[in-house]
Amino acid sequence: MNKRRVVITGLGALAPNGNSVPEYWDALISGTSGIDHITYFDTENLSVKIAGELSNFNPEDYFDKKEIRKLDPFTIYHLISSAEAISNSGINEDNLDLNRVGVMIGSGVGGIQTLEEQHGTYKSRGQRRVSPFFVPRMIANIAAGNLAIKYGFKGPNQTVISACASGTDAIGLASRIIQYGDADVMITGGTEASITGLTISGFANIKALSTQNDTPKTASKPFDAMRDGFVLGEGSASIVLEELTHARKRNANILGELVGYGSTDDAFHITQPSAGGEGAIRAMKNAVLDANLSLNDVDYINAHGTSTPFNDKTESAAITSLFGEHAQKLKVSSTKSMIGHALGASGALEAVACILAINHNILPPTINYKDSDPECNLDYVPNNSQKSEVNIAMSNSFGFGGHNGVILLKKWSGK
Repeated sequence: MNKRRVVITGLGALAPNGNSVPEYWDALISGTSGIDHITYFDTENLSVKIAGELSNFNPEDYFDKKEIRKLDPFTIYHLISSAEAISNSGINEDNLDLNRVGVMIGSGVGGIQTLEEQHGTYKSRGQRRVSPFFVPRMIANIAAGNLAIKYGFKGPNQTVISACASGTDAIGLASRIIQYGDADVMITGGTEASITGLTISGFANIKALSTQNDTPKTASKPFDAMRDGFVLGEGSASIVLEELTHARKRNANILGELVGYGSTDDAFHITQPSAGGEGAIRAMKNAVLDANLSLNDVDYINAHGTSTPFNDKTESAAITSLFGEHAQKLKVSSTKSMIGHALGASGALEAVACILAINHNILPPTINYKDSDPECNLDYVPNNSQKSEVNIAMSNSFGFGGHNGVILLKKWSGK
């Protein structure tokens, strides 16, 4: 079977360092961090007091108060980034068959803010005070459902939950739906709003988070020898994927092509990557094979790059093992150094960064890189963005449970 080609025609982003795609991109290439002290709740009794919160963001700028009461922040974020992507793409009822438009969103956690809030209400005030909106605000599929309802998208609608690989897996699986002919357009990406006391406590207690509370802007330092854990982030990114003929028929502005997707599992450990990154190697290799490209064709990798001791050295080893001599020519960077780790939204935010890197031929940096680690010996685009021709970009995402998701994005040649 000849696979139908899948192109990118729209982007949307809501990140700790930018509330739109232009703001996000300007912050990335200028090396601007969105990480700071937590303001959402009192952190006095917490060991971790920093996160990548959205800044200068007010949901009332987008929704009225009545709507906000019905939506968890992870859904609000998703609706906002998707509105930008849809507007950016130019799709509308006049050039779409709504039965052929679907939604595929990734979220690692879903509506945890609602869950925590309503659990507290139930414990202190009983059943009668639990909100009737509790379940339809909390469940992880509800962001995708709300988007379909808002725009009338009646095609396949699913939510992917594969921990920190959720956003990347959602994009890859959305492309497969188009390739197999089940939809012509898919709104995809990832969303997360999990900066809560409970979430911080859980990650802190497994020693996954950075405790560099006094210096939040430099706490996320992927691949640096002094890294001590990731910084929790949040946000949403949305991508409009479209079948090539459909996009051409409406004279869409094509931003790139999604050419490869690889998905594997380590089947090794709940939280730690397999030795040498064996699962990551297979996922990257499968994505390249799916794209019918060679390893030497890859110019840039947006790494999972969490700033944890295990992940960064394992991912570096996996890249070195798979790419061989070409690994020393590759540019590899982690945008988590600027926005933290947005869990299920991270892969989508990083895919947007890759598409923008391809279009502008500029590589976003890994900021806060000062002390080299002998176990991390690649070119991490340290501290400053670099001009560089990018024809093929790879985006890596790896999650608890051993999930590995990799996508491959290609510069649009017009052919």
